[in-house]
Amino acid sequence: QVQLVESGGGLVQPGGSLRLSCAASGITFTIYNMGWYRQAPGKQRELVAGISRGGSTNYTDSVKGRFAISRDNAKNTVYLQMNSLKPEDTAVYYCNAKFLKADYWGQGTQVTVSS
Repeated sequence: QVQLVESGGGLVQPGGSLRLSCAASGITFTIYNMGWYRQAPGKQRELVAGISRGGSTNYTDSVKGRFAISRDNAKNTVYLQMNSLKPEDTAVYYCNAKFLKADYWGQGTQVTVSS
């Protein structure tokens, strides 16, 4: 019943922008901490941005000032606005929902930054 469905990925040129969306169902969205992770070829999965149920945000250093995470509790959706994209941002981006022992993942969406 729990589903996290990502959308918004694609191919973009360096310096461009994308907005990723993650629509959640089957959970009480308001109590979950939400996050965006990414995994590039040959690298480990890393936390890109997180937003708590209270609205506090955190970012990995490499995306600070370029990415912004937000949530719309009325739509059960979390977003990742990505600006000034770089080739090193190329990865599969995954949505995550976490509350206590519950931990759910989406299937991922591909982001490719290339000329």
